[in-house]
Amino acid sequence: MSRTQKHDLIWLRPEPHDRRPRFNREQITVAVLKIADIEGFEAVTMKRIAEELACGTMTLYYYVRTKADIVALMHDAILAEILVPELPADWREAVCAIARRTRDVLLAHPWSVVSLGEAQFGPNAMRHVEQSLAALDALDLCPADKLAFWGAVDDYVFGSVLRAVTSLSRMAASKKNPTLLADAMAFTAQQLATKRFPRLATFGRERPLQDQFAHGMKASQHRTAALAAQFERGLDAILDGLVLSMNLR
Repeated sequence: MSRTQKHDLIWLRPEPHDRRPRFNREQITVAVLKIADIEGFEAVTMKRIAEELACGTMTLYYYVRTKADIVALMHDAILAEILVPELPADWREAVCAIARRTRDVLLAHPWSVVSLGEAQFGPNAMRHVEQSLAALDALDLCPADKLAFWGAVDDYVFGSVLRAVTSLSRMAASKKNPTLLADAMAFTAQQLATKRFPRLATFGRERPLQDQFAHGMKASQHRTAALAAQFERGLDAILDGLVLSMNLR
């Protein structure tokens, strides 16, 4: 390979080594995450990043070439947050520690759940997978089964976070637009009155479903706690199921 060949993958390209570089990747990443967390992923543009760093857009291109580079840095930074400093010795506690930390980090960056699917696989992604597999070292599993075990848990965590982000987003939308909540309640009552949803109607025998809906949409703290409890129940269930299906008892 020629020394002058340029790699598309950012992780194969060294950072600029000028005597006095103005920025480094870490500084750029901090600025990018700040923009995404406050303004949303859609706000992350080269122009907006340059504004945040108080530099010209062309200056930024000296450090990163494309939006793909930016996304790769964002993804890797989030995976760094997900890494557990020290895994518990017990395999189940270790798996749960990784799952809970993953959930917490993704909920702290809710835009990341649906925005980083095409991110380039970076060093912290490799560390995360390595740590996830290390958590299963005590189990009598071949490498392929280890990967399947970890994949099942990771899929559950991701799906649970996606559902939580959707639920919390709807709650936030209802606070900004009370009419939306009123319309949703009216629609729910209208549909239940048709008698076509007898199973849904059973939820309203002790308390009208529309009241439950309104309470859940307004009480964000209660909803957040309920989602966390639901996550824990599901995590226990999937681990129990994997233990049985893989004959680990």
